[in-house]
Amino acid sequence: MFRHKGKTRTLKHNLSIASLLSFVAGIVNVAGFLAVQRLTTNVTGHFAFFVDEIFKLNFWQGFIYFLYIFSFFLGSFVSNLIVEMVAKANDRLVYIIPTIIESFILFFLAVSGQFLIVQNPDLLACSLLFAMGLQNSLVTTISNSTVRTTHLTGLFTDLGIELSQLFFYKQKEQKSKLYSSIKLRLTIITFFFLGGLSGGILYSTLKLSVLAIAATVLIIGILYDELKLKLIMQSRNQRNDDKSSL
Repeated sequence: MFRHKGKTRTLKHNLSIASLLSFVAGIVNVAGFLAVQRLTTNVTGHFAFFVDEIFKLNFWQGFIYFLYIFSFFLGSFVSNLIVEMVAKANDRLVYIIPTIIESFILFFLAVSGQFLIVQNPDLLACSLLFAMGLQNSLVTTISNSTVRTTHLTGLFTDLGIELSQLFFYKQKEQKSKLYSSIKLRLTIITFFFLGGLSGGILYSTLKLSVLAIAATVLIIGILYDELKLKLIMQSRNQRNDDKSSL
């Protein structure tokens, strides 16, 4: 799910990581909005508010919206920087480290979030945007830009295009490729919705502690990937041992 990249990735790998990360993004999106009334998984709206505040000459508020945008950008930058640096030392850790950093940020905010809501809500929003920038850059790199999980605008655009293409693409290979792409888009949208629904329901009782659930989902995903790799390696070693004993 995390470790496969390039030509070794299959639709199954993309569906797995899309469902996991879009569910996390859905939780973060709703929890962040309910906590500080800010969008914390994308920056499109923040850019509009930034321009609006600059035209009103509210430069300080405009600067705050710029920080939101920059935080998402910085998360994306740091994520890929880590990927490029770690790849030279240990290729297996390339995608684990950014995910662990994201999990740590979400765990930290789950513990300290209620304090930040009162003392510094903008820092809370920036932290969540940084975490989502990390995630979006990571999954974009892993999937060769096939999967994006933190916002839905582009997904609905692509889904609309692909559904319309079903009326014109008649060849079996073309339809098969379209069906796979549509399945992936619908998976991301569905799990983003489920994450948002879960986050909204649980926020009423857990408040920002709901972010700990999102962080736990990420950790479980990493552990599952590592366990699966170990089982595959053990199976291969066993087959090699059996062949050598013949």
